[in-house]
Amino acid sequence: IMSLVSEEFPEEVPPRAEEITIPADVTPERVPTHIVDYSVCAQVHQIKFKTIFCVFLFLTSLQVTSRWIPLINERTDKDSRLPLILVGNKSDLVEYSSMETILPIMNQYTEIETCVECSAKNLKNISELFYYAQKAVLHPTGPLYCPEEKEMKPACIKALTRIFRISDQDNDGTLNDAELNFFQRICFNTPLAPQALEDVKNVVRKNVSDGVADNGLTLKGFLFLHTLFIQRGRHETTWTVLRRFGYDDDLELTPEYLFPLLKIPPDCTTELNHHAYLFLQSIFDKHDLDRDCALSPDELKDLFKVFPYMPWGPDVNNTVCTNERGWITYQGFLSQWTLTTYLDVQRCLEYLGYLGYSILAEQESQASAITVTRDKKIDLQKKQTQRNVFRCNVVGMKGCGKSGVLQALLGRNLMVRNLFFSPFPTACVFQLHDVSDSEFLTDAETICDVVCLVYDVSNPKSFEYCVRIFKQHFMDSRIPCLVVAAKSDLHEVRQEYSISPAEFCKKHKMPPPQAFTCNTVDMPSKDIFVKLTTMAMYPNVSPFNLMAEVYPFTWVSPALGEYNDVFSPLLSCLVNHTQTFAKLCPLPSFQTGHIKLTFYILLRFCR
Repeated sequence: IMSLVSEEFPEEVPPRAEEITIPADVTPERVPTHIVDYSVCAQVHQIKFKTIFCVFLFLTSLQVTSRWIPLINERTDKDSRLPLILVGNKSDLVEYSSMETILPIMNQYTEIETCVECSAKNLKNISELFYYAQKAVLHPTGPLYCPEEKEMKPACIKALTRIFRISDQDNDGTLNDAELNFFQRICFNTPLAPQALEDVKNVVRKNVSDGVADNGLTLKGFLFLHTLFIQRGRHETTWTVLRRFGYDDDLELTPEYLFPLLKIPPDCTTELNHHAYLFLQSIFDKHDLDRDCALSPDELKDLFKVFPYMPWGPDVNNTVCTNERGWITYQGFLSQWTLTTYLDVQRCLEYLGYLGYSILAEQESQASAITVTRDKKIDLQKKQTQRNVFRCNVVGMKGCGKSGVLQALLGRNLMVRNLFFSPFPTACVFQLHDVSDSEFLTDAETICDVVCLVYDVSNPKSFEYCVRIFKQHFMDSRIPCLVVAAKSDLHEVRQEYSISPAEFCKKHKMPPPQAFTCNTVDMPSKDIFVKLTTMAMYPNVSPFNLMAEVYPFTWVSPALGEYNDVFSPLLSCLVNHTQTFAKLCPLPSFQTGHIKLTFYILLRFCR
């Protein structure tokens, strides 16, 4: 220790050197190093507070296994043994090397990182000794490699396999030159020259028969390279890659990586921004191998291989758009992500972390994928909103037809709870949430942008429940409400309430009850969803006035008059290329009528 500090051998050495700290700027790894000399008499109890131990021994001493290693292990946690370095000191006093004697000890104790012979008198390997000590802490071998088996440990293989899958951006099972260069740049801040790339692949070809395929590096070749780095003492290379992809010393993804700081003030919501949708689109395209704009069960399973668990269960297929085979479509895929972001943004951050968003998008963290909206009170004050995702709570007594309203959104006859619909495909996303039919709603069940009050026209007691819920929770709020007369194909009976539903709506300045049925040959009408979305988008306007002033221009197809020559060709073009438009615009639902609807809205604002 004193030779390291003074760079000369001291003639008089005290029994114990003072504690010293080597500044970060004079060490190769750029980290400060605190050195504590050990005294057998006074410091046994301090062992557990150290990070690494350098066991010094005279080259003829073999008390390592009988005294020092047991002494250290007794005072450290069995599940997290600290790394050791064996140091053969006073090499100037002998003319031989003790490595042949020490190597069996290294093989017996996996916590021993390396061994070094040095001489304080001749200053031989003194600075190198403390460099190895730093390296053993920052880039330990133990979590990566098993010396007995001469291969990487399962946890290391699992982590590197995830890294390979993320880096394989075209999902062809190999890393081509562009992908290797991107990987090299994000991990080491420098690309590889073409000749260097070829040299790497040639090394793999010579040692692994199927390590290179179609001039790209396979998973087997990728794992071989890291095994080679470790065997040659270049642990820092593998650790640099692992830490860049969010792993800690135990090869677990760190909480800081999965859950970056994201401040969400009260009454604010969370949405995915445009960059996040583009990223998710690239993930969908990467795994949609048959290019049918839907993910089969096998394709979805392949997509989630970078997750430690399967995040989506079978119920997801019942809540978003699917094709005729029940597979999640492109729109449904984005819809589920939008729902997760709105309801549980921390889980969304975690999922994006597993997919490698911050790596592939070259962002500081997944938090850059999230937009935190402003307080809804500000929207009402300014009479405009900047949000793109709106929530509608569907309220009604049991058996009134709420499920029919929900399932009609996707043209199904199944019981579903959370659905998505985008009446304005370039502007917003609309969520429906089925609220429990209890007598009192919870605070969470009253938080929404618009309320859909559903009653059964054939049940005389149905409307009274809607009235009671409305008066308890929404009459004095600024949340717009729409009454839906479900099962309108059945015989309508008089509701057991003092006034009719139509008179009630007129009294409270709401639009008249909207007739609805899902018992049709064709797909049920989506008119009510368009109206609900319009009401959510314009919370500052009275729902009654909104339906009278805005809605006719957005849904009913009026004569375009002098604008007809301008908009008709554009509408026809979009109608003829709906699928292309849907692929380019990353929002959940795209239909011809809805595209027309958007342009009628624009026309209204132009006027």
